[in-house]
Amino acid sequence: MAKDSGPTVVQVDGHRLRLTNLDKVLYPATGTTKADVLEYYSRIAPVMLPHCSGRPATRKRWPNGTGTGEDPGQVFFQKNVESGAPDWVERVEIQHSDHVNTYPLVDSAATLAWLAQVAALEVHVPQWRVGSDGQRRKPDRLVLDLDPGEGAGLAECVEVAVLARDILEGMGLDPVPVTSGSKGIHLYAALPGTATSDEVSEVAKELARTLETDHPDLVVSNMKKELRRGKVLVDWSQNNGNKTTIAPYSLRGRERPMVAAPRTWRELTHPRLRHLDLREVVERVERRGDPMAELGEAADQAGGQPRRDRLEVYRAKRDAAKTPEPVPAAVAPDDGTLAFVIQEHHASRLHWDLRLAHDGVLVSWALPKCVPTSPRKNHLAVQTEDHPMEYLTFHGTIPKGEYGAGDMTVWDTGTYTFEKWREGKEVIVTLTGQEDGGLAGPDGPGRTSRFALIHTGGRSEDESNHWLIHLMSTPDGAASRSTRREPDSSPRREPDSARREAGSSAPRREPSSSSRGTRDSSARETDGAATDTAAPEFVVPMLATLSDATVLDASAEWAVEMKWDGVRAVVLVEDGTVRLVGRSGREVTDTYPELTGLAECVDARTAVLDGEIVALTDTGRPDFGLLQQRIQLTDARAIARAAEENPVRLMLFDAISVDGTSLQRRTYDERREVLEEVVDPGGCALVEIPPAFDGDLEAAVAASRQWQLEGVVAKRRDSAYTPGRRSRSWLKIKHASTQEAVVVGWRPGQGTRAGKVGSLLLALPDDGELRYIGRVGTGFSERDAARWAQELGREERKTAPLEVPRPEARDARWVTPRRVAEVEFAEWTSTGRLRHPRWRGWRPDKEPADVVRES
Repeated sequence: MAKDSGPTVVQVDGHRLRLTNLDKVLYPATGTTKADVLEYYSRIAPVMLPHCSGRPATRKRWPNGTGTGEDPGQVFFQKNVESGAPDWVERVEIQHSDHVNTYPLVDSAATLAWLAQVAALEVHVPQWRVGSDGQRRKPDRLVLDLDPGEGAGLAECVEVAVLARDILEGMGLDPVPVTSGSKGIHLYAALPGTATSDEVSEVAKELARTLETDHPDLVVSNMKKELRRGKVLVDWSQNNGNKTTIAPYSLRGRERPMVAAPRTWRELTHPRLRHLDLREVVERVERRGDPMAELGEAADQAGGQPRRDRLEVYRAKRDAAKTPEPVPAAVAPDDGTLAFVIQEHHASRLHWDLRLAHDGVLVSWALPKCVPTSPRKNHLAVQTEDHPMEYLTFHGTIPKGEYGAGDMTVWDTGTYTFEKWREGKEVIVTLTGQEDGGLAGPDGPGRTSRFALIHTGGRSEDESNHWLIHLMSTPDGAASRSTRREPDSSPRREPDSARREAGSSAPRREPSSSSRGTRDSSARETDGAATDTAAPEFVVPMLATLSDATVLDASAEWAVEMKWDGVRAVVLVEDGTVRLVGRSGREVTDTYPELTGLAECVDARTAVLDGEIVALTDTGRPDFGLLQQRIQLTDARAIARAAEENPVRLMLFDAISVDGTSLQRRTYDERREVLEEVVDPGGCALVEIPPAFDGDLEAAVAASRQWQLEGVVAKRRDSAYTPGRRSRSWLKIKHASTQEAVVVGWRPGQGTRAGKVGSLLLALPDDGELRYIGRVGTGFSERDAARWAQELGREERKTAPLEVPRPEARDARWVTPRRVAEVEFAEWTSTGRLRHPRWRGWRPDKEPADVVRES
């Protein structure tokens, strides 16, 4: 046993807690101490507590630490609150059939710290909560425990999870996977709280049996060990009202400090998926947020705990008819965005407003003296009402007589990571601003700056919102300015005129010395026979080759752009009119009427431009599913309504010709310079020229992941524009594998999908023939499945257009191979099949002849 470092008394959330034996090793295999466990639960509390709140907790304690090898260590299973527990630990009495237990409720960071102090490494909770009256509510979530038997492993659990997701989504549920930290996977889905535990258990049992019937070689629903060899047990029994499941983000009392870690589906289907330990989980959450956040909010509402309206005070102080400030009707869903803004506010008194995205709002402080620039001098920070997420980009003049009247500009903006977030007590964050923003300016503390915000403890009405903001040393021990060049990680780009007015600072890239000054002389010289009077003609766009970061030519200079999850569009501008043409040459102008205003921001009589049409979510992220809804519309009234309610955006990244002058032989830098001079996004709200990053591929890829984009495209700065060619001068680097495929048939569904499409059969063109690559049956809705059955039925043929293995062709219905779809998948198998494909959408902009194997 490690030497006792002596007792320490700390305050957590205002509660005193005595900590002892902080040096005690609780995981001998890794040397992980009680202090490490305390740090983990302190840092993970903001995302773990929502999944434990209101749920009676059963604990597993390892007072002397876990064991190694075959010895698991001495463990105690504990339900009742021990007599020595602090009196501030929330408790609830639960009546069982013949006795009453008093359970703790893990509702605060202080309670999590107490659990770590007593070496309660594992926290187990039921799928139901207690209400404010202490009475049990109906379950607000369903859980399936996928447990591999001998001879099976995590890969088989993933396969079953994907199959189960298909069924759950067909039931209208949205499951979230959790790698259990032990052997298998848990699947959680939020429920409306209207069914009893017995009723939920019965549904889960039927689901497990359905999986077993459809996949007898992979799934078993019976817990007998002799039946589980080589299969995955779908344990439905944990929905029983008397059963509990390891809580999301709880540690496991195993040889190593593994965690029950919520994951995204993209992570789950990665071929190198593994369980995560406590350090990996903390880093992942602080970088990406909580994949289960929405499930926790849905459970709050189902459990009779409606989400607090954090914008109530903000709206009460503002009249949307009188102020240009955003006044949304509801709090935005918390998507894990870790963004910040500091605004310079010339109100009755000059001050700066620091706002941090948290829980769907911007938590805000007014700083009378801006941020401190020296660790030796703290500044006052007065916490104000939470602001809406839309305030991240707000700048302008608040009219006289309105709350906060005066001019407001953006002093700096960017992303942040947090080390600690104790609501109302203490926040420690590292801000990364813009290259020429206020933080990086001559009077700023540095582009990357670490701050602690600490409540002063004042209880009077005048001081209850007073905090101090302190400049801390960066993790490497320095409190100096950061000089490392990183890309602006914002996926949306403000018009430059607005950015200058706002003081926002992601600058337009200056052209290289080789291209500077060529705009008027050489860049617009005629490369071919075109003249100023020539009408713009469609050019098949240049294509990128799938690659990875390891194959970039180190001797070349590269520009790195974000890869937008949309459809390619060539834009033809002529005398104030705009035509949009897809990659296949089909005109799509009528599909996106909101983009015809592009001509207003093009300073040329004719132009041929290259870009991507994307649909953005409310938080500014591209969503291919949203775009699919637009692609499929044909009715003019429906198109007009969609254009008004959810307009698409056009991301421009290249200029092919301007005023009859071909730019195809010009370098990337020269074409980019022409594009930025000819197109003024400030004149068109739906058109953007996203920034190109200067060669820092690693940082660009990290930014793309952070903003949940599809990947990046690296382009050689000296490359010409080669229409229709898949060139290695443009390399696309994706976070997940995607593949276009030709649909050759479909198999009818079963159960809730009876009479609908159960899966689509996919193929690739190969030397003039079609080669079968598998089928996709997940990722599309029941409504889509019903509609496709009717549409594909009209394209049916009697014979198969290719050779398909007999089991796959058993009940297949064949179609003329003319539709192209896109799927994402884990990997190619050794037999040339897609592993774990998931539907992304139809590609009407592609022809079967355009389809090639991406990797």
